[in-house]
This record gives sequence, C-alpha cells and structure tokens, in this order.
Amino acid sequence: MTANDTELREQVREHYARAARTVLDQQGPACCGTPVDESVAAAALYTADEQAELPTEAVLASLGCGNPTAVAELHPGERVLDLGSGGGIDVLLSAKRVGPTGFAWGVDMTEEMLQLARANAARAGATNVEFLAGTIEAVPLPDESVDVIISNCVVNLSTDKPAVFAEMHRLLRPGGRIGITDIVADDALPADRRAELGSYAGCIAGALSRQEYLELLGGAGFVEAEVSPTHDVVDGMHSSIIRAGKPAR
Repeated sequence: MTANDTELREQVREHYARAARTVLDQQGPACCGTPVDESVAAAALYTADEQAELPTEAVLASLGCGNPTAVAELHPGERVLDLGSGGGIDVLLSAKRVGPTGFAWGVDMTEEMLQLARANAARAGATNVEFLAGTIEAVPLPDESVDVIISNCVVNLSTDKPAVFAEMHRLLRPGGRIGITDIVADDALPADRRAELGSYAGCIAGALSRQEYLELLGGAGFVEAEVSPTHDVVDGMHSSIIRAGKPAR
C-alpha cells in the first residue's frame, strides 16, 4: 500500500473504533461513524422481527446502508462470510438463517468492533458464528470455503478494491454467490466530485461508480453481475444492492 492508502486505512480504523466505543459505552447508535440518519437507521433497514431476534447492542451498532441478509437469500446449511462485520448484526442474522447445520463468519480489522461483535454473539447465544481479525483484502479462511459472501457498506472503504473482489472469488466455492449492499455513484459522477461530497471513512469518497463495480466484478471472474440502487444517499450517489456469482466448475 502507498503511504496515502495506509493513512486512509488508519482513518477508517479509528473512525469505526470510535463508533464501536460509542456503543460499548452505551451512548447510542452511529452510522458510518456519524449520528444515525433516519434514511439509513436500523429501523428502516431491518424489520421489527429481525431486530427482535438480536441483542440491543447489535442493532445500535448497525453501521450499514442496507440489509444484505435479505439480499443474499440465505438457505439452511450454507456457509456465509460477512466482510467488514462490525458489531455483528448481519452475521447473527445470517447464523439464524443458515441454522445449526450452517455457519457464519465475520471479518473485521477493528479490535473494538470484534470485541463488540463477540459480546453480541454471546448475548444472542449464537454457537454457529466466529468473528475473525483481518482485512477484507486478506481474509484468514481457506480457498473455496464459503457458499455466500455478504457485506454492508464496506467495499467502498477499501483502498484496494480489485484485491477485495479477487479475495471474494478466492473464498467462494464454485457456484457460490455474493449479495452485498454498498454506496455506488452514478457513472457520470467523477471521483474528485465524490470526494467533495463526503469523507472516505464516511462511505462516500471511496465509492465506485456502477460501471466500475461491474468491470471489477467481471475482471475478478464473476458472472451475472448486477447493481441496483435502492435509495439516494447524496446527490448522484445511492445505496445499492450488488449481486454476482462465481461460475460453477
């Protein structure tokens, strides 16, 4: 990584460590490291039934822009990985969807988030989950070890997005799939303009455009990729659903 990439990663790490400490200290929720906005509040992204299944701390730590567990259409017995798992909300929901014969992993680079997620798993009594320390560019799991990869507004935070998509492809079994949510820019919105609309750690400056997303997914070997906006975040940028598959062998 370049010096600038290292600096950005550390900014992101501290941003989300601070958000985790906010919840650990019971000071209230946060989103992308800032006070919750009604458009992306957990109540708007997760159903009341889903929230009722979870510890309060997991809901308070929901920092995403969507609900990837709904996007991925999980099935009993599947092995799921959440990239950038934060406080664990999507891992815990995934674990319930895949049931006792399935398994859900989360990976996060922020120690405070891992502490919060593991505490939430204990509160939920979840036994088919594990939270791993690592980055989304280098996940400590073997090749072809998962059926589904989910992620909630995290790919935009990476400074090496081609490495993220290559890592997804490595981890998925043949025929596996991704179902993620992320902030995506209009194709006409240049990168310098995206940087003017928000910070890197705030999920805006590092966002890809729709065409960039499709090109990177295709370059990593994914097929049937689609990017579908769900709601506006700022002018020219949208929370979006991204789906793609790894070809069957």
